[in-house]
Amino acid sequence: MDKTNSVTHDVASAPRSTQVRLIVRIPKDYHHDPVISNLASQYRLDVNILGAMLGAQAQGDGWFDLQLSGKSAQIDSALIYLSDLNVEILSRSDRETDGW
Repeated sequence: MDKTNSVTHDVASAPRSTQVRLIVRIPKDYHHDPVISNLASQYRLDVNILGAMLGAQAQGDGWFDLQLSGKSAQIDSALIYLSDLNVEILSRSDRETDGW
Protein backbone atom coordinates (compact mmCIF):
# COMPACT_ATOMS: atom_id res chain seq x y z
CA MET A 1 0.00 0.00 0.00
CA ASP A 2 1.31 3.42 -0.92
CA LYS A 3 1.97 5.47 2.23
CA THR A 4 0.83 8.66 0.50
CA ASN A 5 -2.64 7.20 -0.05
CA SER A 6 -2.76 6.00 3.55
CA VAL A 7 -1.97 9.47 4.90
CA THR A 8 -4.54 11.09 2.60
CA HIS A 9 -7.18 8.62 3.74
CA ASP A 10 -6.39 9.22 7.44
CA VAL A 11 -6.70 12.99 7.07
CA ALA A 12 -9.90 12.72 5.04
CA SER A 13 -11.58 10.45 7.58
CA ALA A 14 -10.61 12.52 10.64
CA PRO A 15 -13.41 14.61 12.17
CA ARG A 16 -13.21 18.19 10.95
CA SER A 17 -12.92 21.17 13.21
CA THR A 18 -15.65 23.75 13.15
CA GLN A 19 -15.80 27.36 14.22
CA VAL A 20 -19.00 28.93 15.47
CA ARG A 21 -19.43 32.58 16.27
CA LEU A 22 -22.13 33.36 18.81
CA ILE A 23 -23.51 36.48 20.38
CA VAL A 24 -25.08 35.41 23.66
CA ARG A 25 -26.90 36.99 26.56
CA ILE A 26 -25.97 35.43 29.88
CA PRO A 27 -28.55 36.13 32.61
CA LYS A 28 -27.39 38.06 35.67
CA ASP A 29 -28.16 35.00 37.81
CA TYR A 30 -24.99 33.41 36.40
CA HIS A 31 -22.53 36.25 37.15
CA HIS A 32 -20.77 34.12 39.76
CA ASP A 33 -20.71 30.96 37.62
CA PRO A 34 -17.89 30.20 35.15
CA VAL A 35 -20.22 29.78 32.16
CA ILE A 36 -17.69 30.75 29.48
CA SER A 37 -14.83 28.93 31.23
CA ASN A 38 -16.97 25.77 31.29
CA LEU A 39 -17.20 25.87 27.49
CA ALA A 40 -13.43 25.38 27.39
CA SER A 41 -12.92 23.04 30.34
CA GLN A 42 -15.99 20.78 30.14
CA TYR A 43 -16.50 20.72 26.38
CA ARG A 44 -12.83 20.97 25.29
CA LEU A 45 -13.44 23.95 23.04
CA ASP A 46 -11.14 26.81 22.19
CA VAL A 47 -13.03 29.93 23.23
CA ASN A 48 -12.14 33.39 21.96
CA ILE A 49 -14.00 36.32 23.53
CA LEU A 50 -14.28 38.85 20.71
CA GLY A 51 -16.35 41.35 22.69
CA ALA A 52 -18.27 41.75 25.92
CA MET A 53 -20.66 44.20 27.53
CA LEU A 54 -21.70 44.24 31.17
CA GLY A 55 -23.71 46.81 33.07
CA ALA A 56 -22.16 49.11 35.67
CA GLN A 57 -20.82 47.06 38.59
CA ALA A 58 -21.91 43.91 36.74
CA GLN A 59 -25.61 44.62 37.28
CA GLY A 60 -27.97 43.06 34.75
CA ASP A 61 -27.30 40.54 32.02
CA GLY A 62 -24.02 40.21 30.13
CA TRP A 63 -23.62 40.10 26.35
CA PHE A 64 -20.68 38.25 24.83
CA ASP A 65 -19.41 37.83 21.29
CA LEU A 66 -17.75 34.39 21.31
CA GLN A 67 -15.88 32.30 18.78
CA LEU A 68 -15.94 28.57 19.62
CA SER A 69 -13.60 26.15 17.86
CA GLY A 70 -13.72 22.37 18.13
CA LYS A 71 -15.39 19.26 16.82
CA SER A 72 -19.04 19.49 15.81
CA ALA A 73 -20.16 17.13 18.59
CA GLN A 74 -18.34 19.22 21.22
CA ILE A 75 -19.95 22.42 19.95
CA ASP A 76 -23.39 20.78 19.87
CA SER A 77 -22.98 19.65 23.50
CA ALA A 78 -21.87 23.15 24.52
CA LEU A 79 -24.92 24.68 22.82
CA ILE A 80 -27.18 22.29 24.76
CA TYR A 81 -25.40 23.37 27.97
CA LEU A 82 -26.05 27.04 27.16
CA SER A 83 -29.68 26.28 26.34
CA ASP A 84 -30.12 24.42 29.64
CA LEU A 85 -28.91 27.60 31.43
CA ASN A 86 -31.42 29.73 29.48
CA VAL A 87 -28.57 31.59 27.79
CA GLU A 88 -30.09 33.39 24.82
CA ILE A 89 -28.22 33.00 21.53
CA LEU A 90 -28.83 36.27 19.70
CA SER A 91 -26.72 35.48 16.63
CA ARG A 92 -24.94 32.44 15.25
CA SER A 93 -22.70 31.82 12.26
CA ASP A 94 -20.92 28.54 11.48
CA ARG A 95 -17.76 27.87 9.50
CA GLU A 96 -16.06 24.53 8.91
CA THR A 97 -12.27 24.45 8.86
CA ASP A 98 -9.68 21.78 8.19
CA GLY A 99 -8.23 22.10 11.68
CA TRP A 100 -4.75 22.72 10.33
